[in-house]
Amino acid sequence: MSLLSKVTRCMRTIAPLELAESSWDNVGVLVEPPFPSPKQSKVFLTIDLTHQVLEEALSDPKVGTIVAYHPPIFSSMKRLTSADVKQDIILKAIARGVGIYSPHTACDNCANGVNDWLASGLGKGTCKPITPSVNPPVGQEESGSGRLFTFEEPTNLMTIVERVKKLIGLPHVRLATAEKNTMVKTVAICAGSGSSVLGPISADLYFTGEMGHHDVLAALAKNTSVILCEHTNTERGYLSAVLKPALEKELANETSEEGEPIQVIVSKTDKDPLVVV
Repeated sequence: MSLLSKVTRCMRTIAPLELAESSWDNVGVLVEPPFPSPKQSKVFLTIDLTHQVLEEALSDPKVGTIVAYHPPIFSSMKRLTSADVKQDIILKAIARGVGIYSPHTACDNCANGVNDWLASGLGKGTCKPITPSVNPPVGQEESGSGRLFTFEEPTNLMTIVERVKKLIGLPHVRLATAEKNTMVKTVAICAGSGSSVLGPISADLYFTGEMGHHDVLAALAKNTSVILCEHTNTERGYLSAVLKPALEKELANETSEEGEPIQVIVSKTDKDPLVVV
């Protein structure tokens, strides 16, 4: 069994593809190389598969599978040429015998997924999906899109801001609020771009990566504060904190075709393209 096949089986246990937003998302095996190397024994995790990240992955000949949270193939491709940035990435991966798997919204919606990781840094409270999954797979009864977190005790907004910065690993976040010292009981959470998931929900605070200007104004109009961390900053920490150990556990009894133990590594060059200067 190829490394990609082993990773696919394990990822489908961690984040079943049935939980993904299949009406628009593109998840699962995106690249299956016809000639993978038997020496491949490393799985490489990243949020975005950029040229810089691909170079990092390919610099290690033992990397055989890239798990790219955001699908590098999203819209249809009518040809494959190196003139196109995204197509060039795919061509180089295939040429080196490296497979690509994308879990994206399956990882958002699954139990112990990205949104649950975001909720884990807020403090003591309860958490449930905003939109629960219909007929979820066994073990995924708490899955669904978004999360609504309820504090055991109302918590000061600025205390929450500091907890978010610690969890995400950021010196700054963007905050929209009518009153910085307001007390928060409920937090609606959505990794990445949260407007469509959070907008219809009543909560004291929205916590997401990005929202449109008018969506933020609409939230303030109903007395809901907003914390924005930039899109991928709400996703990247999940790789090291949750996905890497989960995948290592699932792969613990697996080896490469040459009998080497399988290692899981996280990209060091993957980063959000936006910074505060």
